[in-house]
Amino acid sequence: MKLSGLQRPIAIALAASLMVAAHSSLTVQASSPSHGLSAFDELKYLADFQHFEYVNPDAPKGGRLSMIGTAGLTTFDSFNGFIIKGDAAQGIDLIYDTLMTRAFDEPDAVYGLVAHTAELADDKMSVVFNLRPEATFADGTPVTAADVVFTFQMLKEKGSPPFSFSLRDVANAEALDDHTVRYTFQGELVRDLPLTVATLPILPKAFYDRHPFDETWLVPPLGSGPYAVADFKAGTFIKYRRRDDYWAKDLPVNRGQNNFDELRYEYYRDRTAELQNLLNGTFDLREEFTSVDWATAYNVPAVNDGRILRKTLPDEQPSGAQGFMINTRREAFKDPRVRQALDYAFDFEWTNKNLFYELYQRTGSYFENSTMKAHGKPSPEELALLEPFRDKLPPEVFAEVYSPPVSSGGGRDRQLLRQADKLLREAGWTLQNRKRANADGEQLQIEFLLFSQAFVRIINPYIANLKRLGIDARIRLVDTAQYQRRVKSFDFDITTRRYVLRLTPGLEMINYWSSATARTEGSLNLSGISNPVIDSLIDKALSATSRDELTTATRAIDRVLRASHYWVPHWYKSAHNLAFWDKFSWPEVKPKYNRGIIRTWWYDEEKAAKLKAR
Repeated sequence: MKLSGLQRPIAIALAASLMVAAHSSLTVQASSPSHGLSAFDELKYLADFQHFEYVNPDAPKGGRLSMIGTAGLTTFDSFNGFIIKGDAAQGIDLIYDTLMTRAFDEPDAVYGLVAHTAELADDKMSVVFNLRPEATFADGTPVTAADVVFTFQMLKEKGSPPFSFSLRDVANAEALDDHTVRYTFQGELVRDLPLTVATLPILPKAFYDRHPFDETWLVPPLGSGPYAVADFKAGTFIKYRRRDDYWAKDLPVNRGQNNFDELRYEYYRDRTAELQNLLNGTFDLREEFTSVDWATAYNVPAVNDGRILRKTLPDEQPSGAQGFMINTRREAFKDPRVRQALDYAFDFEWTNKNLFYELYQRTGSYFENSTMKAHGKPSPEELALLEPFRDKLPPEVFAEVYSPPVSSGGGRDRQLLRQADKLLREAGWTLQNRKRANADGEQLQIEFLLFSQAFVRIINPYIANLKRLGIDARIRLVDTAQYQRRVKSFDFDITTRRYVLRLTPGLEMINYWSSATARTEGSLNLSGISNPVIDSLIDKALSATSRDELTTATRAIDRVLRASHYWVPHWYKSAHNLAFWDKFSWPEVKPKYNRGIIRTWWYDEEKAAKLKAR
């Protein structure tokens, strides 16, 4: 089971767009206009490129795609995805343009969209974007530098943590004229900033004069992007229509993309209902995250006769960090020995065999499925970063990197449970009348906060092992709205989360693991990590001037995080399992770092006619 978590859709879009990370030697000649920006590497596409290689430039336009989104949301109550309040509708990012847009076959490159060129200063402390005068919002009004400046000001001052923290060292944005905007940076950690500001959504100031930025609302917002809100029912569905008058539809960065006339996101309260409605033909496409369903639930006539296709796409992005996140703000979980004991009590091998049909691998790293993952003992380069902090780090950091224990697969590995017991005793939690209690006689209690019934079958065997250790463990299943409120305010013992990491890790690490976000409500630092060593290593990663330096820093971060036992790691699968009705086509080349469905697939009228006739 692959959990996306309850991140706002617009935040997920930001995470995808911000996979680009600039650094102190961006491959743009100083003060020379460039059609794109890239970190560490030369741009793949020259200034005169006609389209990305992973699109069909002649893809037909038309048809509808209705689907379940990937954000893990079961409802929505707002179209404002930029603030901490409310649950924003999925797909809302489709209505907005950015100064530059990502290429999904490069790890960290963006190309001109609203801005036709960018000019990076010699000292890398500012960047100027030159806007296309033809860029317009959906109501026909021009996109101006004033709108770009307004967007920056709102996101930095009032935006949710994924935005505000990423912009903390952007000192200023100023409109030099209607079509020229300059961003100025401060501090030493400016590596990410040129590309971060290049990929911010552009909001129309006039719209927010009428609709307060810091409030939730269900008024269809105005944007300059390829789609507009066409219809919706809060918590049930939202439909977008492709704009025939989209100003940028013929630009090279858009050619062969945005092919569906209509995109519709469906919402259901549970995954069982999702699956049944897919099989009944209520909607078209769903990514399957539940292994047992992928293995057993698709043996139905529509699949067997080929009307519904099952397709597995390779996932070449970092798998990130998915696990049971332990809230170290709670007194009971401040001792790392307690947290490590919880890791020993989880039997992944049994779970994978009996519940997952052995479809998954164990996650061991915060940078899983990437070159940033730590292996073995620290390299000399890693040691150079870690040695200054030796007296502040556990000895395990300097040995073989910590990996989750491997069980016998029987469900209650006695050897591992004995090790868990030993760790708990060392931490002051002894067995008293078969209850795990501290010196004050208080029993160790754990509540797993969930919003999805799907995890219950996984956690129940885990709870059984915890109870064998004398721990009072239970599940608290709440509705989505309550879950959101409690997670935002860190009101939980343990919850599940998957962190999305960039191909070039950057500012998101602050939101996930820095002391600055440990007490900031709405941040994604769910474990409450507040470790000055990790802060320093994140700074090293953000100031890296080469990919090798970045890799060294992230591996050092990985070692410290893993040795500190802030989580019980889950599992991953480097693939997307898709089920969909056979009425779509796609380019021969898949975008390396994206599923490609929304951007590059198209409605195939011939397939649809054959499907209808069957």
